Amino acid sequence: MYLKQITLTQYKNIRSKTFDFNPKINCFIGDNGKGKSNILDAIYHLAFGKSYFNPIATQNIQLGEEFFVIEGRYERENREEKIVCNLKKGQKKVMKRNGKEYEKLTDHIGLIPTVIISPADRDLISEGSSTRRKFMDGVIGQTDALFLKNLIEYQKILSQRNALLKFFALNNTFEPETLAIYNIQLVQRSTALYEKRKAFMETFIPVFNARYHDISEGNERVDLEYESQLHENSHQDLLENSFEKDKVLQYTSTGIHKDDINFLLETQPIKKFGSQGQQKTFLIALKLAQFDFLKKQTGGAPILLLDDAFDKLDQKRVTQIISLVDQNDFGQIFLTDTHEERTVNALQTLKSTYELFKL
Repeated sequence: MYLKQITLTQYKNIRSKTFDFNPKINCFIGDNGKGKSNILDAIYHLAFGKSYFNPIATQNIQLGEEFFVIEGRYERENREEKIVCNLKKGQKKVMKRNGKEYEKLTDHIGLIPTVIISPADRDLISEGSSTRRKFMDGVIGQTDALFLKNLIEYQKILSQRNALLKFFALNNTFEPETLAIYNIQLVQRSTALYEKRKAFMETFIPVFNARYHDISEGNERVDLEYESQLHENSHQDLLENSFEKDKVLQYTSTGIHKDDINFLLETQPIKKFGSQGQQKTFLIALKLAQFDFLKKQTGGAPILLLDDAFDKLDQKRVTQIISLVDQNDFGQIFLTDTHEERTVNALQTLKSTYELFKL
């Protein structure tokens, strides 16, 4: 599948614009603030029904306007797919596929496998465990609808259990039977989710290591470690053992919602011991491994979005990345850059066809 055309109406700083795309490489060149990242975000929006950069949906409407519309036309197995996403203030977001509105947004996830590499990925290193869990779950969820369903249900039940613990504390009461029901429901889902995450990481880690090796030419050793309380104990045992603690804290302190991924450089946390260039390389390798995983699962190359991906990298690593994405195993690629000369010189070395958009 590739994106043939996108039309943006009142999306962020773009009032009305249509772009026709090359099936291989498309590059947006321009100064900061011209809307390069917004175009990539619109492509992401069509794949996931949400912005990558701004989770507050109404803030993606152009300032002073009441709605936005994103319309994408895709080529998929010799037929056209039309995806439309629109939002009007005061109303729910609407996603349509070939004119038919989705009843649930989750039914759309996975139709357009997409990977984005952006400066915002720095949060994966600098922020807390929830950011890394979202990355892991986002990759799995693109190819496993049951995992996504169980995860949404788990989060809902977890919120209900936490609300119950607060209720007990505020009213100086306790109903063990009610709490036990939530425990059972949590365990039913957490066990399956844990096994999926564990299996995913076992597959994903070697792919990530290989990608990092390709970019860095084997000069550094990196690793990922999946951290979970369920490695050593069942969730049922964890809930029973943390019962008194949960009553005091008024929230659920154990479970898969505490899982994390350790990012390591030479066995040390890359957050503390990695240079900016090493951290950037680490994140690019992580996302290229995501690309490889999705391609293997779906049988087709995901759309790859490279937003300012060359910033803070030396020319040698830029060249390595360009040569990687020029290989046949990549599908359609969108990239942005503020440095026209650097990008044009790199594009001219490619075997693939490309389109250059100056903003």
